[in-house]
Order: sequence, then C-alpha cells, then structure tokens
Amino acid sequence: MTQGRLAGKVAIITGASTGLGPVMAKLFVDQGAKVLLCARRENLVREAAAACGPNAVAIRADVTDEDDVAALVTHAVGEFGQVDIMCNNAAAPGSDTWVWEQTLENWNATIGVDVTAAMLCTREVLRQSMLERRTGVILNFSSTAALRGMPRKTHYVTAKAALRAFTQSVANEVGPYGIRCNCLVPGSIATDLWQGWVQRTATEQGIGYDARRTALLSATALRDISTTDDVANAALFLASDESRTITGQSIIIDAGGVMLG
Repeated sequence: MTQGRLAGKVAIITGASTGLGPVMAKLFVDQGAKVLLCARRENLVREAAAACGPNAVAIRADVTDEDDVAALVTHAVGEFGQVDIMCNNAAAPGSDTWVWEQTLENWNATIGVDVTAAMLCTREVLRQSMLERRTGVILNFSSTAALRGMPRKTHYVTAKAALRAFTQSVANEVGPYGIRCNCLVPGSIATDLWQGWVQRTATEQGIGYDARRTALLSATALRDISTTDDVANAALFLASDESRTITGQSIIIDAGGVMLG
C-alpha cells in the first residue's frame, strides 16, 4: 500500500500545464495521492501528468466554463471514486494597464480565471463529493500583489484580493461539514512568467534584468525568491491532515516581503 502524507487522497489541480501546477501534482503523487491535472493546453497538461506516473491523469478543461468544470469533477470521481483536495491554481495575469486605460475584456477575463473559476470548481467538488462525505480540503492561490495595490494591475490585484475573502466565506460555510478552505499567498515565484515580467519592467525602466531583479529581492527579509517547490511544500502541508485545524487562513510565502503579523 502506498504510504505518504496524502496516502489514499484524491486531488484535482487546475492550471496544471506549466509553473506551479505540475510541480504540485508530482509532489502530491509522490506523497501517495491520485491526481487529476487540468488545463486548457491539452498537450502540456498530458505531458505533466505523464511525468507524475500512473497515479495521475490529465483532462483538458476551461475552468471558466460551468459544463467543463462539472465534467472534470465527474471525471475525477469516476476515475478515482472521490475528491479530497481541490487546488484552485489556475490564474491569468491579464495585461498590465493604467486604470484609465483598462478594458472590460481584460478585466472580465482576469476575474473569470482567477475568481469565477475558483467558485465553480469549489461548488462542483462540494456537490459531487465533499459535502456527502463530510471531508475535504480546498486550496485557493492568491498573490501578495493584492496586498500591495500594485499599479497597472487593478484587474489582477482585485481578483487576487477577492480570493482571500472568498476563502474565509467558504471556510465558514463548509466548516460544519468537516471541510477546510485555505489560501496560499505567494509573492514572486521563480517561473518563466515572473522572469518575463522582470525583463519587461526592467526594459521600461531602462535598466538591466539583474539590476531589476536585485532591486525587487532587496525588499524581502531573506533577499530571496520562492521557488515552485517552496509553494508546493506549503500546499502539501495544508492539503494534509497535519493541518486539520487550520482553515480560513491566508498563508504568505514570499521570503519576508510582506509581514502582516
């Protein structure tokens, strides 16, 4: 019998084609879970699932679409019998723009992926598995950008701030059913997406990549940046029974850039 911190658990991870998603999926499988990875980019998510081994499966899904979300949860229940962990990891940064130049398309698309999708996935795992079984863990993924009110990101910071409020409300609703809901709040993560943003903003400021990176990291207590492994390890803890009395919390992972105390 497979042993591990998630032995016997079944997880769904959205946004699982690149970045944090595949790393989290591999860690969860290594810790005994069976995992359904979903994303819109079918080839990439299937590659990610294959890298996790036989206890992972992939499905293409648009998590902003009600029918797709219902189908992916049905697929997980059909494949594995239940859903114990829902990781609402899918995210869209949108296009950086001043608020006076903000477009409704950019705004709605960001809210759709970052907030509405989390609601739809949460709703479906509760309906199809967690409420009846009176057990489960829901993890949402916010960003410290929402704590800083970063300029040119009204769409993104609004979406990510909403996730923290959504987490608290859900935690209160599902707590009596033995279900927990928490939110991970990473700062910068060393991904291709972040590196591209550093390069873009460095170019805008007329400085080099290294200078921009150093300036950004100097604002953290550890003068460091989180890796996808760092965030995945925190998710593992919150997904496991080790955190059984932790719910409704937003956990910051950013090398000491934001300290709410």
